[in-house]
Amino acid sequence: MNARSTSSAASGIIAALALAAGTATTLAAPPKSITIYSSAAPGAIDPDLYRPRPGYNPGYGNPIPGYALVREDRPIRIEAGRSEVRITDVAALIDPTTVSFRSLTDEDTRVIDQNFQFDLVSTDKLLERFVDQEINAVVTRGNEPAVVSGTLLSAQGGQLILRDRDGAVQVVNGYNGIDLPTLPEGLITRPTLVWNVLSRGAGPQTVRIAYQTQGITWWADYNLVYAEGDNANRGTLDLSAWVSILNQSGASYEETQLKLVAGDVNRAPQQKNVYMMRGAAPASDMAAEAAPEFAEKSFFEYHLYTLSEPTTIPQNSTKQLELFPTARDIPVEKILLYAGQEHVWWGGGPITDQNFGVESKSDVDVYLKFENSKEKGLGMPLPAGRVRVSKVDPDDGGMEFVGEDVIKHTPREEEVLIKMGKAFDVVGSRRQVDFSLDAGRRRMEETIEVEVRNRKETPVEVVVQERMFRHTNWEFVGEAPEHKKLDASTVHFPVRIEPNGKATVRFRVRYWW
Repeated sequence: MNARSTSSAASGIIAALALAAGTATTLAAPPKSITIYSSAAPGAIDPDLYRPRPGYNPGYGNPIPGYALVREDRPIRIEAGRSEVRITDVAALIDPTTVSFRSLTDEDTRVIDQNFQFDLVSTDKLLERFVDQEINAVVTRGNEPAVVSGTLLSAQGGQLILRDRDGAVQVVNGYNGIDLPTLPEGLITRPTLVWNVLSRGAGPQTVRIAYQTQGITWWADYNLVYAEGDNANRGTLDLSAWVSILNQSGASYEETQLKLVAGDVNRAPQQKNVYMMRGAAPASDMAAEAAPEFAEKSFFEYHLYTLSEPTTIPQNSTKQLELFPTARDIPVEKILLYAGQEHVWWGGGPITDQNFGVESKSDVDVYLKFENSKEKGLGMPLPAGRVRVSKVDPDDGGMEFVGEDVIKHTPREEEVLIKMGKAFDVVGSRRQVDFSLDAGRRRMEETIEVEVRNRKETPVEVVVQERMFRHTNWEFVGEAPEHKKLDASTVHFPVRIEPNGKATVRFRVRYWW
């Protein structure tokens, strides 16, 4: 790769993002920076990727859904004329096409070519280099070590094939050690970036290195504590937000400015089978950190979160940081929703089969809904993430888990709806009371009766949801119960049910075509 190719379309965009714009701005930038992007579906990251498990190889063949832009300013000495610059403490999962190198102190220093060397030393690679050469292998014969010498013909799966000086060939299954005379050229112990540079004079310079790496991601975790109010369907909640960062990129980032981008950033299609660095199970750094804090701002069509102080993100670690201080006493509505239709088919033209869609289910779904507004005590962009809800047990003060869901990126002044689970003591049933079809006049009528039963000792409010699925043209016949039409086919009927009572919603609907 040459210097001109690194300024091509893809690399140019990455370098522009990583290096910022203008000399004055770049000189004022912090010496180390990492901007992390996540492409994970909220809540979809396998816990095995970020918890310690002896013998488990996290990420290998299971790419982490995220990436980062890494930028670092460092002082180095560059010789006059052509010279080589080597940097070893870089991520193992670099995208080599995104690497950029720039001198901040000598604009005449330029890159002739650059390479990313990742042929790391290992037993297999060492033996590959010594095929057709003489080696000494230490084996055990009886209870004593012995040395077997010969020309290496093959080395696969822990098995050596050697030819001695007389031409005899022997197979060595298992060995205790191998004596090699030298370390072959071209093998390195750590991933290395290598630049061939041209400089007019010798001396110290400050250079800026930037690249994109895979194997690192972030997501948001929200912890909600729900408290019931005087009304069983109204309450409050406290909301705390945490950023979880998973690093398996093959490098640690020491005392680095951290930025997180929240939003759906489009990327060109890439190969799914990404090589992930082999290594030990990740260490966990899950302890809460009281400070520093994130500053949030709009950035292009996304949101950018910048940590106020440098932080360290070790390799093979999961780190948590508080995204924003806990928001308290947010008004919340508990919604019990009974959608009794077991199956609804959206196929277009009239569904005249009387028995289609009459199956009923009994479950009543439970949701929490609140406004993400400053007036209600929140009012900040909420990155996509997993939401876990707990409730205090008044008998012992313990915090008990009551449900979880995932949310999409949610702007200010929008509603958040969290599905909690299914009600235990509130159940429903739905049945078709009457059906008539007039094929000649191209119309049909159907009468539906929905019953919801409350087995609690307190009253409840339930929303009965019905979808008018038989055709797009429909209307109620006669007087319909109190309702709200949500869209072209969905209707909500609110009901209040007394303790150990029941409520019935009955309506007749006409379809025509």
